[in-house]
Amino acid sequence: MPRIAALIEFLRHHRLLPLLMLALGVLTPFAFSPFDLWPLALVGIGLAGELLRGHAVKRTAWLAWCYGFGLWAYGTHWLYVSIHDYGYTPPWLATPMVGALAGFMALFFALLGFLYARFRLDRHGLLTLTALWVLGEWIRSWLLTGFPWLFTGYAFIDTPLAGYAPLFGVFGISLIAVFSALAVFRGMAEPKAWPALAVAAVLWAGGFALQGVQWTRPTGEQLSVSIVQGNIPQEVKWQLEWRDRTVDIYRQLSKSEWGRDLVIWPEAAVPMFYHEAVDAMTEMQDSALAGHSAFVTGIPYIEVDDAAREYRIYNSILALGEGGGIYHKQRLVPFGEYIPLETWLRGAIPFFDMPMTSFTEGSDRQAPLQVQKMTLGPMICYEIAYPDLVRRLAAASDVLATISNDGWFGGSIGPHQHFQMVRMRAVENGREVIRATNNGISAIIDARGQVRERAPQFQRLVLRTSVNGYRGLTPYMVMGNWPALLACALLLAVGARRRALLPAGASPSPALPPGPE
Repeated sequence: MPRIAALIEFLRHHRLLPLLMLALGVLTPFAFSPFDLWPLALVGIGLAGELLRGHAVKRTAWLAWCYGFGLWAYGTHWLYVSIHDYGYTPPWLATPMVGALAGFMALFFALLGFLYARFRLDRHGLLTLTALWVLGEWIRSWLLTGFPWLFTGYAFIDTPLAGYAPLFGVFGISLIAVFSALAVFRGMAEPKAWPALAVAAVLWAGGFALQGVQWTRPTGEQLSVSIVQGNIPQEVKWQLEWRDRTVDIYRQLSKSEWGRDLVIWPEAAVPMFYHEAVDAMTEMQDSALAGHSAFVTGIPYIEVDDAAREYRIYNSILALGEGGGIYHKQRLVPFGEYIPLETWLRGAIPFFDMPMTSFTEGSDRQAPLQVQKMTLGPMICYEIAYPDLVRRLAAASDVLATISNDGWFGGSIGPHQHFQMVRMRAVENGREVIRATNNGISAIIDARGQVRERAPQFQRLVLRTSVNGYRGLTPYMVMGNWPALLACALLLAVGARRRALLPAGASPSPALPPGPE
């Protein structure tokens, strides 16, 4: 242990420390899907936390920014596929655009580092850094509409910590995971920190025990489901000559599925507005009714307000046949479904002129869809990443359904990260989830977050499976993120108070001389 402590001390003051922090940031996304090497999150976060201690304010903020930049530059590099391959932006511009996003998101970590050093919280970093880290994740989930990606807790969906998801959600898992990571490296650097390791071990054991608790109960109702995966090439999806051809592909794939309880198509499977597709939708309605099936599809929808002389375009889910209702997407993807600062950016580069980038947000008071005897909580693509939105819909639903088109991201890691979030939402809410996508990953996830059935990516097929209805509320559905946020506030308060109780003139980290500005 003394050798490890000496090594950490050496690295903390090495002139290449910013590059090491960058490397640790790049390492951390390998903890998420599709790699699923969750111990790397403990290494990346734990070592980064140790290396942040004992520096001046500006340097701490800079080092934290370097970590954040590495995390986001690699963790969301799949955005390059959207911007370059399908947004037709040249590489010389697409690359700095992805870098600019990573740099902006890294500012959250820079703020963390600033607060950590400015208020001299590193003496009790196990408490204060854990709280700041998770509060940063929570703020990222809503600030400027939010970019709820790469939350630490997602990497631990297949560990005992998943047992906490129905109680405290993904942020609660992040809290325990970050604390554990910091405790491991604090324990290696300072043997007296063994009580923190003991607490972490107890928390992991508690998560294992909680995995045996069933918070919700099956209703006894089951639906036979046909998930139609059309695998339409993204580069032709919105071309006029492919509109009818796309609908025909889905029609032919569905022809033998009528008679199943539910036939479901993915996001914008019908690449035209509802009023332009009335004939096709009437045909699907008749086929569904003849087979006593419910039919659910993604379709753009225009709502005209004659009095205001305006119209609104929605990204929607429509239920027909032995089902009913329509749902308009509430959380839109910036630059994908609407253009921020549209007056300035529209027309600047091809990426800002992609098809279907003028959608309107749907109301937050929409009812679930009705499918046979079940209520279906609908979400479209990006919405599944918002824990609060999903838990509100889940509370009124027997089963959840998310439709998506991850064709924008090709064969990158993006769709796998997205799928991991779907699994977390299933555990948090104790509901099974139907996921229907254009080119994968289409699947059924059970109420414990395990993948029951999964279709291969990039194939045109129908996944035939079943889904079970569930009733009841998990503690997370009732309390939301408040327990995790209150825990963060308590950790900060305890850590800050202990610092305040230091004798006048005492250094919060006497063994760690401050580094250069």
